Amino acid sequence: MKKITNKNKGAEISSPKGMRDLMNEEYYAFQGFFEKAQEIAVYYGFKPIDTPILEQEDIFTTGIGEGTDIVDKEMYTLKTKGGDHLALRPEHTAPTVRAYIEHGMQTMPQPVMLYQYGPVFRHDKPQRGRYRQFFQFDLDSLGNDKSIMDALVIKTGISILEEAGAPNLSIDINSIGDKECRNGYIKELTNYYRKNISQLPAVDRERLKTNPLRILDSKEEKTKELNENAPDSVSFLCPSCKKHFKEVLEYLEEMGIQYNINKNLVRGLSYYTRTVFEIVEQNAGEDGSPLALAGGGRYDYLARQIGGKKDVPAVGMSIGVDRIVASSWYKKLSPRILKKPKIYFIQLGSEAKLKSLNVIEILRKAHIPIAQSLSKDSLGSQLAIAEKLAIPYALIFGVKEAIDNSVIVRDMSNRSQNTVKLNKLLEYLKELK
Repeated sequence: MKKITNKNKGAEISSPKGMRDLMNEEYYAFQGFFEKAQEIAVYYGFKPIDTPILEQEDIFTTGIGEGTDIVDKEMYTLKTKGGDHLALRPEHTAPTVRAYIEHGMQTMPQPVMLYQYGPVFRHDKPQRGRYRQFFQFDLDSLGNDKSIMDALVIKTGISILEEAGAPNLSIDINSIGDKECRNGYIKELTNYYRKNISQLPAVDRERLKTNPLRILDSKEEKTKELNENAPDSVSFLCPSCKKHFKEVLEYLEEMGIQYNINKNLVRGLSYYTRTVFEIVEQNAGEDGSPLALAGGGRYDYLARQIGGKKDVPAVGMSIGVDRIVASSWYKKLSPRILKKPKIYFIQLGSEAKLKSLNVIEILRKAHIPIAQSLSKDSLGSQLAIAEKLAIPYALIFGVKEAIDNSVIVRDMSNRSQNTVKLNKLLEYLKELK
């Protein structure tokens, strides 16, 4: 028989690089944000969807596009025993469009407005506030090309961030046109980069061959300088795109949302058309630059790109939850399930321990949160925990109380106590402050 050895024996046990466990207050901080975001999304007309963490790989390679960092460098892929090529989702938009097509949502009243929350995965360089498994909250409106839907998605995102405590928000926005006018712009952009090819780093020279628009999104310092004088896409918009962009800006002005037209903004995904935007916190970067908290845009051709029979006009955005929860201004929104207990349940003796879960069930059904240490046996150790947690009242359930169907209610502030019958307990607790 072949001997199996543990190669990692003696090695440090840890989560994968760039991934971490969410526990205690941090877990509640994420959960609280999700509940608030969900509540606001529902008010604006969005409904929930939850897509699988694994998708067919080509949903992303055809949707997000070759020549993007996500597809070229960051996607986690695997081949199953059955030969399927799958990928851990690096974003939510392509899976949402896949679900829209698969479930025939085009037959529903349009637009179909959906929100989604969950982990996404990118093999990026881990750094402060940036993880390989991170969380996004997405808003998507599918099936309508009107400019008011762009404005609605932006407004919903702004409302969520403001409710979470974000200050000094504004919009960086641009329009990159549609298939009617974008080719003329890309041609002009390509000519500009070819004239300055000696200044382009190797990575952007490669992009010039496959996806020139991606160069505007480059992180290379030399390219950033070059991009300052690059042609701007707004100058090349056809009449319908120009009208659409003008209307979006008018909606933002009407709602009092500050915006800045950023001619180099294209976002890092290939499926965008027309409107692209980022919601930024002013002066929040380490060098005083704006810090992007969310981003999105219109993606009218994505449905056909991933295998749909026709285009589906759509617009959406993603909010990076990790960055928000880590921000100093985050309000630490508490989830609804998290209620500070006012009661500490103490049990003494085997008879009481046997019946103790039934007493806790009475309290649960009445929505009275408690703390307990059922595994403990001594009165002293249980009272010590109640005092350490600063819980105002203790319920003491001993052998005598178990036989009499009663419980002792102790005021932890002055040690006074009363014996109360179980059938009168809820009524008695309601009287307590």
